[in-house]
Amino acid sequence: MDNSQQALGARLIARCLKDMGLEMEERTVRYHLRIMDERGLTKLVRRRDGRMITERGHLELKHALVNDKVGLAMSKIETLSFRTDFNADTLTGSIPVNISFFPRAKFKKALRAMKPAFEAKLCVSDLVAFADAGEIIGDLVVPEGMVGLATVCSIVINGTLLKAGIPINSKFGGVLQIRDNIPHRFVELIHYTGSSMDPSEIFIRARMTTVGQVRATGNGEILANFREIPADCQPLTIAITEKLEKVGIGGILLMGNVSAPVCEIPVDVNRIGIVIIGGLNPVAAAQEADIEIRNHAMSAMVEYKNLVKFAEVYDERS
Repeated sequence: MDNSQQALGARLIARCLKDMGLEMEERTVRYHLRIMDERGLTKLVRRRDGRMITERGHLELKHALVNDKVGLAMSKIETLSFRTDFNADTLTGSIPVNISFFPRAKFKKALRAMKPAFEAKLCVSDLVAFADAGEIIGDLVVPEGMVGLATVCSIVINGTLLKAGIPINSKFGGVLQIRDNIPHRFVELIHYTGSSMDPSEIFIRARMTTVGQVRATGNGEILANFREIPADCQPLTIAITEKLEKVGIGGILLMGNVSAPVCEIPVDVNRIGIVIIGGLNPVAAAQEADIEIRNHAMSAMVEYKNLVKFAEVYDERS
């Protein structure tokens, strides 16, 4: 129900559960639905149309069973990597994105705050998708009074390398210190395997970035991610990432040497460390400007053809 944009009936829910390997009769499903109605987690739209999940239901899903969600960030990375089918030669296919919701009244201010970060390439790509309230962006409906913006996620690199047969190990997301416009060291990090949330969301909420300062002075802290690849895959990785850069998708800040530390992070034997810039850095810059934003990192796939340059959105909306 959480993933559906329309009301669902007991029959359809029972069929979906069966596809997931859970045998449950329609009568049993109706019993649980009535209980969820009483608790305010679902609501009956019309008897024939079925039920929809409520805001309280969404919150319950978000907050409950936290132990089961440990490692959820890694699961998202693996799923979106597999679903990435972007072809840099034909400019077709889907790309993983982060989705952010901005208050409509402050969206112009947010655009002005994000513009320097996009211009300085403190992001994976300057390609974005935009949606107004009530419209769908990715798999999410933009709430009333909000504006939705999708930014390209660094997982696009994982997915593209995976399709080329290159195994990539996603280690952690962190806060990277920049000195004189050069990546220096990670000052905070959260391993994906031990987190129920994308680390970037956590660092943005905690206001641990200074993206605007990095753009202005060349010093400060930005969002970044750490990956590892087998040493033998380095030449092919370089060729693929160069091809991505030509179509507006970048993100790699540093690629180390075999088994050598990168930004003070040790690297496993016969592997190469890669530092990839965080796709949510422009959004972090808006948060630094005291704009409250609801982020859904690593949340959806968007067709490449539906993405536009940030400058177009800025010119239209600012």
